[in-house]
Amino acid sequence: MKNFLIKFTRNRLAVFGGLIILSIVILSITVPLLKLLPPNEVNTARRFVLPLDEINYLGADHLGRDMLSRLLWGTRLSLAVGFVAAIIAALIGTIIGITAAYFSKGIDNLLMRSIDILMAFPYVLLALAIVAILGPSLLNALIAVAIVNIPFFARNVRGATLSLLNADFVQAARLSGRSDIGILVHEIIPNIISIVIVTFSSTLGWMILETAGLSFLGLGSQPPQADLGSMLGEGRAALITHPHTSIIPGVMILLIVMGINLFGDGIRDALDPRLSQGLLVRSSPKTTDERKKILDKRSTSLLEVNSLTTEFTIFNKQYAAVSKLDLDIQKGECLALVGESGSGKSVSALSLLGLVPSPPGKITNGSVWFSDKELVGLKLKDIQKIRGKKIAFIFQDPTSSLHPLMTIGAQVGEAILLHQQCSKKALYERCLSLLKEVKISLPERVLQCYPHQLSGGMRQRVGIAMALANSPDLLIADEPTTALDVTVQAQIIKILISLKKSRGLSLLFISHDLNVVSQLSDKIGVMYSGEIVESGATSVILRDPKHPYTKALLACSPSFKNNNKLPSAIPGQPPQLIDERNGCNFYQRCPIHSKKCLKSSIKNKKIGVAGGSLDKSWLFLRAYAIKKYEKDPLTFFKTSFAAPPLINGLLRNNQLDAGYNYWNYTARLEALGYEEFLTLKDILPFLFPENGTVVFYGRWESC
Repeated sequence: MKNFLIKFTRNRLAVFGGLIILSIVILSITVPLLKLLPPNEVNTARRFVLPLDEINYLGADHLGRDMLSRLLWGTRLSLAVGFVAAIIAALIGTIIGITAAYFSKGIDNLLMRSIDILMAFPYVLLALAIVAILGPSLLNALIAVAIVNIPFFARNVRGATLSLLNADFVQAARLSGRSDIGILVHEIIPNIISIVIVTFSSTLGWMILETAGLSFLGLGSQPPQADLGSMLGEGRAALITHPHTSIIPGVMILLIVMGINLFGDGIRDALDPRLSQGLLVRSSPKTTDERKKILDKRSTSLLEVNSLTTEFTIFNKQYAAVSKLDLDIQKGECLALVGESGSGKSVSALSLLGLVPSPPGKITNGSVWFSDKELVGLKLKDIQKIRGKKIAFIFQDPTSSLHPLMTIGAQVGEAILLHQQCSKKALYERCLSLLKEVKISLPERVLQCYPHQLSGGMRQRVGIAMALANSPDLLIADEPTTALDVTVQAQIIKILISLKKSRGLSLLFISHDLNVVSQLSDKIGVMYSGEIVESGATSVILRDPKHPYTKALLACSPSFKNNNKLPSAIPGQPPQLIDERNGCNFYQRCPIHSKKCLKSSIKNKKIGVAGGSLDKSWLFLRAYAIKKYEKDPLTFFKTSFAAPPLINGLLRNNQLDAGYNYWNYTARLEALGYEEFLTLKDILPFLFPENGTVVFYGRWESC
């Protein structure tokens, strides 16, 4: 309940609507306690008294009856009738909709054809006909209004229920042994409750209007009983000469309907977590740019990403899904992004082209340079010229990215026509050539097919063909082999390798599979919790990883470990986006962590020769080595015969970690007048020679 109220109060319009309704309801409930004139007391001597009178605060009607008293009593009656009618319509309509959708086709046809008959008549005329048959009265008006609104609930609920019946969580409930009633109660109804609430809130306003309309025509409340509609009807004769008799009940109807609609929208947003997090909000066609500083391009790379940060708004707070991302892709080069699910790989790729939905996403820092253009700051019309033409995208799931109602030929042709003009014949030949290039057999037939008529591998090849339609310079592939079997994966990778060689394509390849990455990529960037924790040449990263997370990833793959040793899972779970983080994000799961890892300000410094990896971990020499040689650290590191075997041995045995007794030997060095032993100019050239084979990157600044 607390979370619901927090979410609801974030919607200011909903709160405003709720306050309006609450005020009106309180006045309606307490009206018998107020010292007002009798609502039906006639005083012809005070006919059409204007508002702000000392006796009649809102004036008097054509019979001298107090407008304030009649307004409050009439509002009380109109709210009661509208609310009861809405509940009746909601209950009956929801039951009909769920029953029609969930049970047999015969029941569905019977119920929905009955609903269709009701919907065949204009609802106002149907309500008039029902009241004419039953006779004019407020009760009959309530019945008529409830009946004409049942179809709206039934149709909406049936459609929502049908969309849920084949959902995986419903199938899981069936497999677990739940009964039909259990599935309806636990699986279906909680997922359609927001639809029922929205329909109820909007219908409640309409029902009040419809009841008022019937009373306005004399078919609802009967004299001298007052409701808002009858007050409008009685005041229409004097609309020109004494407009307050009509304006006052009209304004009350306006406030009630507006308040109900705003309040209902707020309840819907609070109940649906997708809405509260901006997932169902209409997003901008380009990610919002909220950068305070734009970084200049520093190299001649095809794609250069500098300190890119993408944040999401969750519960009115900003969380970084991608933090200070640095990427560099040369012409004809393939960079692979690897990491667990949720590490920020897909968000990084979408951020490059401004495709992160806004809201809730936005770019708050960094820059993306493609050739000589800064993509983040481009106007929509300019970046649309790059999307699909200069930079193309292969989506993870071709089933959802391909249009289900368009043929393959139409979709591939559309990708071409968006950026270039050509004749119908040339377009057909171009589409045919693209399908042949991605090794699709019988391309003429495939062009006439719909996506559902193709296998998963064929659909993915079509996605690749569409991406290649305009001969892009950069191809972004977001886990294109994840949903495919091993054989098809190999075929897709072979196609990408062939295209890379024949076209000179640059690739940003996102994958979980290190085996696939090893075949395709030139460089690897290892992502964890929105950051690149290690990057370098593919051969170096796979052969000699430095970061504990990279080592753990490789340990999960049987191809990169001893065949006699089973793959080992990484303990724990990756941090969630909303988790509080300080220092190293891998701290909780790292086997070599220390208290120093919790420091928030950690920088990177390159030590040694080029060709290695950028390691974002705190790596310190284990003190056992010092203990083994029984030397003081300073003396030990100045010993020519001892240093190389130590360094090489430690690297080879993965014995660089948050070392035992680190603070002890650091303090000893400080006592000798040195800040940190690894920053000594006379030691570094010896430990890490320019022409040496030892490659080491790390963080050496003191905290």
